[in-house]
Amino acid sequence: QVQLAESGGGLVQTGGSLRLSCTASVRTASSTILAWFRQVPGKEREFVAAISWQGESARYADSVRGRFAISRDNAKNTAYLQMNSLKPEDTAAYYCAANLRYTTVLFTSAPNYEYWGQGTQVTVSS
Repeated sequence: QVQLAESGGGLVQTGGSLRLSCTASVRTASSTILAWFRQVPGKEREFVAAISWQGESARYADSVRGRFAISRDNAKNTAYLQMNSLKPEDTAAYYCAANLRYTTVLFTSAPNYEYWGQGTQVTVSS
């Protein structure tokens, strides 16, 4: 069983930055793929970014590419999402997810991830 805990959300103005953290209850080197999703009320959970187990490859949604950066520190059992140039449309609850079955396939669909955190709210004011 893997438990994930997100932190770092908050209120920020348009153009600002935030860094989200996702800490796992077990060694993330064994947790393989880590990803971030986001969701607004009434909509499906949306893929944001994913990173392979050693951090050598990453994948981003078109809407965040060039503004967001995903990284991980397996020694700290933590993944990060650096969010820059934030826009009001980035407002959402952000969730960390883990896939323990694969090491290099960066899934963009939520059902492919077995473990989820409780989420952290990001609000971008205009």
